[in-house]
Amino acid sequence: MTALPVLSGKVALITGASRGIGYGVAEALIARGDRVCITGRNEDALKEAVEALGAERVIGIAGKAHDEAHQAAAVERTMEAFGRVDYLVNNAGTNPVFGPMADLDLGVARKVYETNVISALGFAQLTWKAWQSENGGAIVNIASVAGVAPSPFIGAYGMSKAAMINLTVQLAHEFAPKVRVNAIAPAVVKTKFAQALYEGREEEAAAAYPLGRLGVPADIGGAAAFLTSQQSDWVTGQTLVVDGGIFLNAGVG
Repeated sequence: MTALPVLSGKVALITGASRGIGYGVAEALIARGDRVCITGRNEDALKEAVEALGAERVIGIAGKAHDEAHQAAAVERTMEAFGRVDYLVNNAGTNPVFGPMADLDLGVARKVYETNVISALGFAQLTWKAWQSENGGAIVNIASVAGVAPSPFIGAYGMSKAAMINLTVQLAHEFAPKVRVNAIAPAVVKTKFAQALYEGREEEAAAAYPLGRLGVPADIGGAAAFLTSQQSDWVTGQTLVVDGGIFLNAGVG
């Protein structure tokens, strides 16, 4: 059995982390010795994730990210279990619609915005009040390249991620100097969430990337680990694009 890393003394709350990018971030932070609270909608999937990550250092709180009662419960349980919450990683998100903006159901747009943006603000307010305002820490918002460039047929998602990037700079300004706030904007990462963007055509999709492959959750986990480490102590209000070089293709030629 592999020995667990020495505890870092730090604690992270990661939303939407029973699988995919959130799970990859949890793996990265646990690997350096952090203790972690993960959230997710599906209680069974969350339990499996806790067991796989290591129940001695991980707790899971089931609920919907946009539910304010769930947000409060997650922060309260993290404080009860670990006594602190140094890092918040806002990863929970939804993208239930695929199609042109001209036909977008406004009710769906509101749902996307509520889950992807308002929930991130809610969690940030709560972690700030519970621990970070007095003790410092860092927040990482998982945005998307869809938030920094047009993304046909996932416009509602891109619109919400653009708002999340703006939320990042607003919070970075207001929470300084105690708390650093940054965002990560991934391109397509191989997760169930993004499966529709590459399923059955992964080789073709990967060929568009200068680095020759799609992303994997560990790529984003590594970026989140950096943005919640001492190595990034002079970085705040930034959006780190992690895209395998896909934006390089926007040049001439």
